[in-house]
Amino acid sequence: MAANTRDIRRRIKSIKNTAQITKAMQMVASAKMRKAQAAAMAGRPYSELINRVLVSVQQHADVTLHPLLEVRQVNRELVVVISTDKGLCGALNTNLLREANAFDAERADFVAAGRKAQQHLVRMKRNLIADFKLPDAPALRDTKTISKFCIDKFLSGEVDKVTVLYTKFINTLLQKPTARTLLPISPFDLPTMKTSDEPASAAAQSASEYLYEPSPAEVLGSILPHYIHFQIYQMVLDARASEHSARMVAMKSATDNAQQLIKDLTLEYNKVRQASITTELLEIATAQMALG
Repeated sequence: MAANTRDIRRRIKSIKNTAQITKAMQMVASAKMRKAQAAAMAGRPYSELINRVLVSVQQHADVTLHPLLEVRQVNRELVVVISTDKGLCGALNTNLLREANAFDAERADFVAAGRKAQQHLVRMKRNLIADFKLPDAPALRDTKTISKFCIDKFLSGEVDKVTVLYTKFINTLLQKPTARTLLPISPFDLPTMKTSDEPASAAAQSASEYLYEPSPAEVLGSILPHYIHFQIYQMVLDARASEHSARMVAMKSATDNAQQLIKDLTLEYNKVRQASITTELLEIATAQMALG
């Protein structure tokens, strides 16, 4: 019995130490999560505004002439996978990399932005042509290297399509792996300009009131690369917000499980200890009866 109680005490101490670690990681992830979520949500109105400007520009320029809008037969595809550098974030990377496995390895080149994606693509023997490292709180200048690489590959004709695979942030408990076509740029959605109290015709009329200098075609040519840069930046922000949210939830779940396991082991320890005391009392009583 004594050996059993020692083992239980040792397990309780070990689990308490683990719970302290997971609790600390939960607090760190929670602080990072709030900042990452704020950054991801703050960028969405700007993205919508760029889209509204492009909707207006395309009404005054021949969008078929711009090379970034050229739709070609897809013989080669570039897939950018945005993952995390660290683990301990639940099934976030597992779900994302499962989607990466669905791409045709014979017709796709891969770009990794994150250590987990890089390790997975090498392990699966995919054609990894570039690997980008990003800071924990990336700025637009940090993600421009990825978007410039994608633009150069598309304009040179080496690839006919660029797809970005990332985890879209929905809320703290829900993150969705998403594959989005980056190039060629898809047609912009005119109804996004419509407000709740403004008819579609009025929205279209307001779009036609813009004046462009020097010309709509040149404005479009200047905005489209910036649009690509910002889209990659926004996807990275979503991926970071998803990472810290998933890690905070995973560490909270681990801490709760550790606390429950400590309770169960403490109850088992008390039962074993009580049984040991009862056995000793019975032995004493039996000895006294034998001595008469």
